[in-house]
Amino acid sequence: MIKDTSGQDTVVKPSASKKLRMPVIIGTVGVLMSALVWASIGHDSSIRSIESKDLRLATVTRGTLVRDIATTGKIVAANAPILYSTEQGVVTLLSQPGDQVEPNQVVAQIDSPKLRSRFQQEQSVYAAMESDLERAKLDARREQLRVTQILDMAKVDLEAADRESRRGDQLIQNSLISRIDFEKGKDELRKANLMHQHAIQEVDLMRDTLTFELKNRALEVDRQALVVTELARQISALEVKAPVKGIIGNWLVEQKARIGASQPILTVVDLSAFEAELAVPESYADDLGIGMEVELSFGSVNVMGHLSSISPEVRNREVTARVRFNPEPSLSLRQNQRLSARVLLENRPNVLMVKRGDFLNRGGSTAFVMNQDMAVKTPVILGARSMSQVEIVDGGKEGDVWVVSGTEAFRNDEQIQIR
Repeated sequence: MIKDTSGQDTVVKPSASKKLRMPVIIGTVGVLMSALVWASIGHDSSIRSIESKDLRLATVTRGTLVRDIATTGKIVAANAPILYSTEQGVVTLLSQPGDQVEPNQVVAQIDSPKLRSRFQQEQSVYAAMESDLERAKLDARREQLRVTQILDMAKVDLEAADRESRRGDQLIQNSLISRIDFEKGKDELRKANLMHQHAIQEVDLMRDTLTFELKNRALEVDRQALVVTELARQISALEVKAPVKGIIGNWLVEQKARIGASQPILTVVDLSAFEAELAVPESYADDLGIGMEVELSFGSVNVMGHLSSISPEVRNREVTARVRFNPEPSLSLRQNQRLSARVLLENRPNVLMVKRGDFLNRGGSTAFVMNQDMAVKTPVILGARSMSQVEIVDGGKEGDVWVVSGTEAFRNDEQIQIR
């Protein structure tokens, strides 16, 4: 029978150091695990961390802040007159939309038989009145001749009576005539003298009367001449002419349409003068002012202009403003061409400023400022704002770094560790 191996085994007694090694290792591991758990729990309960790649930072600088308004608009012709009909009639349009026209070029004609008939009638009246005036002049000359004859006869009678009176003086001295005949001769002299004086007055009165009558007739003829001239102008206005050099915009009536007086016919666009029409939000309406500089962007080309007019009314929560500018020769502008613009409200020199960021959406009273690797919520007071910059009145200093984007994940934390 085979025996077991108990006889081959040797009993070894453990030393004191070996007895203590295992508890020390277990205790150390336990302490380290507890420390790690505590640190993890304590860190999560006080400060969270966010990676820096999820944020956008900006440095506070000092410089000139340009307050501006970003908006869009379109190119409009500064001079695009609408041509109207002057009389009722049938219109014939001679130029197509898009055709080039020169000043005073006839672009439409209006056929108005009623106006032409009236013009001919008034011309006939004018010719008749001219004839009447010439006839009145002849009658005046005839009347003038008649009263002149009367005056001449009165003068002859006066001379004859005077001669008879002198003869009577000589005869009465020699007692060759009676006293009655002598006195009769004196009466004839006085009578002739009166007739001569009356003839002179009648000639003067007739001259004034004829002058007055001829003047009235001449004024009537002149008045009728003005009527004929006005009708001639209206006849000439039946040919509608382009007031400026440009192109035909749109027809506002159909070809050969019957139109009324003062009805729009077509538009002429002056290509030599353009303006920009901007749509500015009504919240900035009170900040706008005539003469403010405006930067217009046509792709890669920027042109400076100034506000020339501001609409007094608000439409669709926008205010319409016009910008006058001198286009670059390289620009090819078209009616209703879209553009972007920047209205420069004011320049504020030597101010602290930082790029616009999420802190504006959070009310603008606090911002996260970097302190080494920590983003700390800091009370701030902001001032003027531009399209890209914000003025810092209080709560910041030059060289500070602010978190301007990505703060949505900060929630209501007072500080965040950035790693």
